[in-house]
Amino acid sequence: MYRPTLSIPFALIAFAASVAASDPPKDPPARAVDFARDVQPIFAKNCVPCHGPEKQRGGLRLDRRTDAFKGGDSGAALVSGKPAESLLLKKVTSKDEQERMPAGRAALTPEEIGALTTWIAAGANWPASNETVGTHWAFEPVKRPKAPDPQRANPIDAFVVAKLKESGLTLSPGADRRTLIRRLKFDLLGLPPTPEEVDAFVSDKDASAYEKLVDRYLASPQYGERWARHWLDVVRFAESNGFEMNRARPNAYHYRDYVIRAFNDDKPYDQFVREQLAGDTLGAGAATGFLVGGAWDEVKSPDLTLTLNQRADELHDMIGTTGAAFLGLTVSCARCHAHKFDPIPQLDYYQIKAVFAGVHHGERAVRIGDAPARAREAEQLREQLAQAESELAALEPLADPAATEARRPPVNPRLNTERFKPVKARFVRFVVFETNTVEPCIDELEVFVAGSKSVNVALKSAGAKATSSGDYNGPGNIHRLEYVHDGKPGNSRSWISNKVGRGWVQIELADSVLVDRITWSRDREGRYIDRLATRYRIDVSMDRENWSVVASSDDRVPFIAPASASAVPVGLKGPDQAAWQKLSARASAIRTKLATLSREPVAYIGRMGAPEATHRLHRGDATQKKEAVGPGGLTEIGPRLVIPPTASDPERRAALAKWMTDPAHPLTARVMVNRLWQHHFGVGIVDTPSDFGRNGGKPTHPELLDWLASELVSPGEGPTPWSLKHMHRLIVTSATYRQSSAASTAGMARDAQTRLLWRYPPRRIEAEPLRDAVLFVSGKLDLTMGGPGFDLFEPNSNYVKVYTPKKEFGPAEFRRMIYQYKPRMQLDDTFGAFDCPDGGQIAPKRNVSTTPLQALNLLNSNFMLQQAGYFARRVETEAGSEPAAQVKRAFALAFQRQPSEKELAAATKLVSDHGLAALCRAVLNANEFVFVD
Repeated sequence: MYRPTLSIPFALIAFAASVAASDPPKDPPARAVDFARDVQPIFAKNCVPCHGPEKQRGGLRLDRRTDAFKGGDSGAALVSGKPAESLLLKKVTSKDEQERMPAGRAALTPEEIGALTTWIAAGANWPASNETVGTHWAFEPVKRPKAPDPQRANPIDAFVVAKLKESGLTLSPGADRRTLIRRLKFDLLGLPPTPEEVDAFVSDKDASAYEKLVDRYLASPQYGERWARHWLDVVRFAESNGFEMNRARPNAYHYRDYVIRAFNDDKPYDQFVREQLAGDTLGAGAATGFLVGGAWDEVKSPDLTLTLNQRADELHDMIGTTGAAFLGLTVSCARCHAHKFDPIPQLDYYQIKAVFAGVHHGERAVRIGDAPARAREAEQLREQLAQAESELAALEPLADPAATEARRPPVNPRLNTERFKPVKARFVRFVVFETNTVEPCIDELEVFVAGSKSVNVALKSAGAKATSSGDYNGPGNIHRLEYVHDGKPGNSRSWISNKVGRGWVQIELADSVLVDRITWSRDREGRYIDRLATRYRIDVSMDRENWSVVASSDDRVPFIAPASASAVPVGLKGPDQAAWQKLSARASAIRTKLATLSREPVAYIGRMGAPEATHRLHRGDATQKKEAVGPGGLTEIGPRLVIPPTASDPERRAALAKWMTDPAHPLTARVMVNRLWQHHFGVGIVDTPSDFGRNGGKPTHPELLDWLASELVSPGEGPTPWSLKHMHRLIVTSATYRQSSAASTAGMARDAQTRLLWRYPPRRIEAEPLRDAVLFVSGKLDLTMGGPGFDLFEPNSNYVKVYTPKKEFGPAEFRRMIYQYKPRMQLDDTFGAFDCPDGGQIAPKRNVSTTPLQALNLLNSNFMLQQAGYFARRVETEAGSEPAAQVKRAFALAFQRQPSEKELAAATKLVSDHGLAALCRAVLNANEFVFVD
């Protein structure tokens, strides 16, 4: 009969007395208690079935030292030196069969209870040799091993050769230069070499020709595009939300561009990690797209349970991706219980959750480019604008409040200048009587001193103060009184009156000054023309009691939307009119450029706020909160990390990032060099690149892995620490990488999977370089970098996004595939069949399948038929009309070699019988085109 198991907390309520309340052991062991001999077997037999890696009833785990001393839901199960306070003894000695442990088993013998009592009383010594943490290779500190053969120029070869020797194998001979340059360019740039590149490299007699080629490719901007794709797989990047709505994130591409720039700039990897976790504090705002790169359920429910679970899932995605990408650990497995294989207590999961508790899916402004350079350019533009406006002022009539006829152009939503005779003022008031729609809005009100060097004295930073008749409080917190003189024009920082059609705003200057010009605008960025003041008056005063009118709308041409920015003032004729129009156009162009330069684009890189309270959840259920948890990291892996509970959101993320990139951390460098190795050789030294835990693969070359990790962090004199390009250079210049890919009988017999690298493993190129290569040889590849991607799906505005593949393609779709707008759960119709990840989850290693659909897509898809035609036209242009010459050029472009006599004869006949396009179509479908040796 099933008997419910009571957790330790209930036992404590029922058992408040000391252990003395139970019968003490009559015959305590005479000899000293040894943990491994006397205690661990008791735990293994009686406790671990319910409190071990499979189950943790009452939140208690007794198979690992740290968990045992930490205890379960009731607190510490073991108190060193104090048997009477140890909950474990209270449970096993209880006389109540409903409470006594082990549940459903025979009670412990007096000898077993005596052993436990004596062991605890003696200090509960649990030797490190019996602790699970230090026994797994990946959790041990990285120690730089000595190369087995110091005579070898590249230490990589020394480690590989030593491992081959154990199996009776050797390295294969070096690959020929044609093979080597094709391999290298696809590997580093994701593109095939041109025939001219191949010929130049093959004929280059320089002993360092290959090394120079490596450096040239690493310096190419296409390098970042190639290697960013690998990283984007690891971090599940896509540009739609997923789930049932799956709507687009049109500005998520900023993160993709950040990753490309980071690789091209050879940003140190430790900085790369820190920026993705806390880039908003490091001047790399776009980098935090990493945190919110995953799927997001935008459909919220009034049901609190669903909403809580959705939020928990959002943070779970951040935790899991962070652990997998940077540490190679399945941290997400600890959401409901302690990790079953790795030393990750459930509490650690929630400590990391607390680190991300202030991060939400959404958009925010992001700064891009060189900020100092942009600031210098903006300053130059402001000087140019001031000069243009000064020259315009000499032509435009002064404002005349007493005028009875229109003498000035109509008001303009973008900018209006009110010039008048110099007057001394301490207060300036803008009064609105009528607008073109609803409440009036002013994004910036400026007051300039008279003279040649005009200065805006209305700025808050200059000591000016703003008041108003009343302020509109709308959503988004973007319309505030203080924004009317903050020096940042645009609707997103503007003031709106709380009265329809009217209201006033007043600026009190820091001192009384002589002023002769006031400028105001509704939206200087030019996006909105509503809420524009069409009837108004501008007053000045020295004492806020006696006011003088200096300008009004009475002498302006009536407003008719859209207002013309180049409307010529009435009365200007001949040369003056032409000069006014030219200067007005120039000033307008400068304003546009200045607004664009100062505008910060909005990107899908997360919204950051105050961290919400974090609680450990019973079995991961968002509705079953347990104790509150503060921010932290992994307690049993890596250096010690302490984050104050009062730390702000950015402080928490920055602290976690610093902990991860500590050179003493055993995982961060190991994981990254393994990823590099994987993409150079097809499989990593550890074949589970995002799982370095006990359930992951074992390294084929553990000493080499540690040597590479230590080299990444501390490369010695010359290379920059954490330089990925340095690691690339080491790998691709090794004899191991430069081997031939030809198979040998001995190698296939002893290592058919080529894990020991007795040859270079031939590989099929992935979907992205395959599509890029097709465009490259057809002559249609557009190498434009960055910005919004191209879409391979038909446009639609459905509430639920529908992805209908395009059937026709033009120049807009001929960029590199990394710039394809990538929705979640929907793959490209042609190349999606080539094992592309769908962005639904992390993809640290792609599958490599061979399916009929792949062959059919390459042979019959509209895209491939179109490109075969373009390829044929290119060949005809470059080779002329003679079939044999066309065949040779087609082979050179696609395979970087000349055809054999047999191939030439067969291909020439194909061209004669079916046309050049048929040959080009066949070439693009050849194994030689899609594989790299």
